[in-house]
Amino acid sequence: MKRKIVFICSSCGCHHPKWQGFCNNCQERGTLSEEEIGVSSPTHNIKVSKSNVTVKRLSETQSQNSHRIVTSIGEFNRVMGGGIVKDSLTIITAEPGAGKSTLLLQVSQDVAKQGYKVLYASGEESDSQIKNRADRILGKIDNNVWVYSDTSMNNVLGAIKQTDPDLIIIDSIQTFVLEEYNSRPGSPTQTMECANVLLRVAKDAKRPRAVIMVGQMTKDNELAGLRALEHLVDTVLVLDGEEGEELKQLSATKNRYGSTGEIGFFSMTETGLIPIDNPSEFFMTQREDNEIVSGSALTVVKEGSRPIILEIESLVSASYTPYPSRIGECMKRDQLNTLVSILEQRAEIPLFNHNVVIKTTGGLRLKEQSSNLAVLMSIVSSSKNVGIPNDTVFIADIGLTGELKKVPALETRIRELERMGFNKVYIAKNALRQSSSFEKIKVIACNTLSEVIENVFGHSSKEKERVHSKVKEFF
Repeated sequence: MKRKIVFICSSCGCHHPKWQGFCNNCQERGTLSEEEIGVSSPTHNIKVSKSNVTVKRLSETQSQNSHRIVTSIGEFNRVMGGGIVKDSLTIITAEPGAGKSTLLLQVSQDVAKQGYKVLYASGEESDSQIKNRADRILGKIDNNVWVYSDTSMNNVLGAIKQTDPDLIIIDSIQTFVLEEYNSRPGSPTQTMECANVLLRVAKDAKRPRAVIMVGQMTKDNELAGLRALEHLVDTVLVLDGEEGEELKQLSATKNRYGSTGEIGFFSMTETGLIPIDNPSEFFMTQREDNEIVSGSALTVVKEGSRPIILEIESLVSASYTPYPSRIGECMKRDQLNTLVSILEQRAEIPLFNHNVVIKTTGGLRLKEQSSNLAVLMSIVSSSKNVGIPNDTVFIADIGLTGELKKVPALETRIRELERMGFNKVYIAKNALRQSSSFEKIKVIACNTLSEVIENVFGHSSKEKERVHSKVKEFF
């Protein structure tokens, strides 16, 4: 096989025959690195195997349930689909300092306590640095946790052969190199070849192992390296959370062994990441029954299969500029503008000279339309400076006509409200099945936004004007 020198973009993987200051494909600057690659023979010289090839019908193939290592970290198990599959290859990415290594150390300790061997291989930290962090977050370290610090993947393979672990942690994949390839650590060639070696280790039929790799994140909050790396692995995990904030969210953008819609919630503390088993308490403010605050409304969102009660807060203030501000920390600005327009046109609440600011308790982003009614009701509450009772919840989408629209999994959401002790919920008319019945919560079905506002705050503006005109006519 012939060898030749090419220059590969570390951002998109595009090949260039010579070095230049930017990539022709993605236009990124300073991303080209020199690589030595092999030039394969022409395709017409490819030989077809003459040996007997066994082909099976899919209907006649026996299925096998992958064995899982179930940890005691419930939020981690939820995102992984029920636990770590023994012959799986997983990659987790996050911004620097988000808690990737901390979470994997906690997983290593938990798995080791169950009698499994764990090898933690790091190319970023020394053995003593890993030990210092483990002492801080784990306390007494289990004897089944082994640590190895090196940037050579060849030596890591030797450590795997020596310790024979059930779980292998690689932190991080971009720091390791194979001696067989003449390129720097983190280059597309080294990253892909190291990942391919670990894939063969994980999928070994005689000795399957679970492998979890840490992947570095780019400045665009994407997994560093080629997109082929994401296609190679079985599961892609993302640990998200604003810098300095306590709340961390673990989600799966790809999972061959479970759902990609599940989200695990953690609280970052000095002793590590603590699972939040009841997120609803984290995403709403605890108030006394008689403590009613204007600008606050509750809804129920679904993160994966789990309903979460969420508080939406609004602030409406007078604007002294030609263009009032529309700030949505938890939703897109265009979506907020649409909802404000519906409120002005269909409910006749003037906001053209007012600033509108929206946020959620806990910083959770609004990804589904079921929270739109609660967003508008919080704006109305702030505009009128009248609070909504703490036991009232809103679950519905809003159309451009001002009509309420039904949302999926409505019964599951109401059951969660009933379990948490809420007394009243507003939904769209005909959104529930006739067979659905609830004993501890009152379900109020409405047709339009104006009808909900009238039920919660009393007479609408039109009715008030009609009452005032009748009073004037009487006198």
